[in-house]
Amino acid sequence: MSEFAAASCPFSGMREYPIKRANPLDPAPELAELRADEPFAKVRLWTGQDAWLVTRYDDVRKLLTDPRVSADNTLPNFPGATPGMLAVRTKYPSFITMDVPEHTQFRRMLTGEFAVKKIEALKPRIQQVVDERIDAILAKGPPSDIVRDLTLALPITMICDLLGVPYEDQDFFHAKADLITDSRTPPDVSSKAIQELCDVYIAGLIEKKNQHPTDDLLSRLVVNQLRPGHLTPIQLIGIARLLLIAGHDTSAHTMSLGILALLENPEQKRALIDDPTLINSTVEEILRYVDVTHNGRRRIATADIEMGDHVIRKGEGIIAHNAAANRDSDVFPDADKFRIHRDARHHIAFGYGVHQCLGQPLARAELQIVIGTLFRRIPSLALAAPVSSLEFKETSFVYGVERIPVTWES
Repeated sequence: MSEFAAASCPFSGMREYPIKRANPLDPAPELAELRADEPFAKVRLWTGQDAWLVTRYDDVRKLLTDPRVSADNTLPNFPGATPGMLAVRTKYPSFITMDVPEHTQFRRMLTGEFAVKKIEALKPRIQQVVDERIDAILAKGPPSDIVRDLTLALPITMICDLLGVPYEDQDFFHAKADLITDSRTPPDVSSKAIQELCDVYIAGLIEKKNQHPTDDLLSRLVVNQLRPGHLTPIQLIGIARLLLIAGHDTSAHTMSLGILALLENPEQKRALIDDPTLINSTVEEILRYVDVTHNGRRRIATADIEMGDHVIRKGEGIIAHNAAANRDSDVFPDADKFRIHRDARHHIAFGYGVHQCLGQPLARAELQIVIGTLFRRIPSLALAAPVSSLEFKETSFVYGVERIPVTWES
């Protein structure tokens, strides 16, 4: 009997989900067992409901593009990730929990803000922030917490720039995001965090932008979408909440884990230092290898769906496990190895189909600049503590690491 089978619910016999990792940089080993032997597996969630866990790359991509698979989390039996995420997405829906055509309508309001050309114009600002942060790290001297001093600071600064959010509010909204996305947060605490972040803080920001618009994304949404009636206040709060949380959380943790992967694979770190032109393939491999949306894309079937020998019935929940799919060795040879020369561009860390991440051009730019600059300027960077001593965000919707103590030759 595998450890996974042994961890089944004693009453239903069904496997419990999520599954704890054995190694902080790898998905749970049981996911590889399932991918090989049971690619469509029923699991029991925190709500007591069950869902289909899908782990093979081709199956995940097919489901994420199937029009009979819905992202609408208001549908009965939708497999919510955490109490806070389920509550906030229900009260303040955003386009990522809408289906076509509504999804397309709202997504178009933001597409131009994250176009490649627009992100290219932001790169000098990203470089400036990274250089300033590394200057401060070097001036202080070792050791440093690279999460606090660099990887969290950069995306928070950039999302504040984009949305027109005061920098001094970053500790507030980051703390609320942590509470909402952590499965350990009690429901009453999640509800309070949602109320403080959305009902009070974001609603207040929108009112200020309505009174005095400035040159930022949130002001443009107020002027171009809210005032003409294309968005309701609730819809705009949902969009702003999504951009504020997803715009810093996922990027920060991907950077942190990517740096950790390079430090844990010194031959790969050396290859990047020796050949900086590898930065693009390094970033794609980081995205594939660490994939921080580690508990899968949540969906629900709106009709019966035949997938080979399996039938997903209408109304059944689906977890399309992108992190497991990105370790599918039928698609990525030696998938559990971190190899920066690999062509990993077909990974699905940003999702797949109409719901794939709108902000991926910004995320890639941030990753390329922060990883490339850090190892160019501090090539001797090394861990100052064993990985076993680090605290990882196992229970969060977005996987990450709380701190990474580093040192270098000064």
